[in-house]
Order: sequence, then structure tokens, then C-alpha cells
Amino acid sequence: QVQLVESGGDLVQPGGSLRLSCAASGRIFGINAMGWYRQAPGKQRELVAVITSGGSTNYRNSVKGRFTISRDNAKNTVYLQMDSLKPEDTAVYYCNAHIRYSSGNYYNDYWGQGTQVTVSS
Repeated sequence: QVQLVESGGDLVQPGGSLRLSCAASGRIFGINAMGWYRQAPGKQRELVAVITSGGSTNYRNSVKGRFTISRDNAKNTVYLQMDSLKPEDTAVYYCNAHIRYSSGNYYNDYWGQGTQVTVSS
């Protein structure tokens, strides 16, 4: 069984910073891409940032220059450093990972439970 556990969500003032973490555990034989998504009330879930196993990254336009995704492959952990936060960044943030869960070449997408980020004065 594979689990993703997120942490780091909080209430922060506009212009502030937060760092989200997501650790994968369980029967893991390898991890390809890891990413962060978010979902605001009444809106669809959207991709925020993604990082490949080789370290290549991609961001949605609205967070470029403010958010930084990184990963520690030895710890099976992905991070999202969020700076210059805006009220429109308020959402539940979910981590996602494409994980090889067996000795064969079998992969599945796994999701964390979500962590609330609220940007408000």
C-alpha cells in the first residue's frame, strides 16, 4: 500500500510564504513525476507545478516566479515553496505522484489527502 502525506498548509497574510511537504511511503519501487494541484471552492482542481524524476519542472503561469517545486528522491518527498502569496492562491493543495508499486513495470497515480492554504489579512 502506498500513502502520500502532506503537511505545511496554514493561514498566511498576503505577501507571506509557506512551504508544503508531501512524503510518499509504503511499497514503492520508484517514483516518476511528482506534482502539486489545488482546488478552490467552486472550482476545478488545477495543476500548480510538476517535477520529473530528473528534476525538470513546469509551473502554471500564475505561480511562475513565486512558487518553487523541488524533491528529495532519497526521502520520496516533494516540496512546494510558495512566496509572495496572494488571496487567489487560497485553496486545498493536493500532492500527486506517479509511482511504480511492484517489481514489474506497473505504475499508478496516488494522491494525498490535501492541505488547506488560506491567504487572507
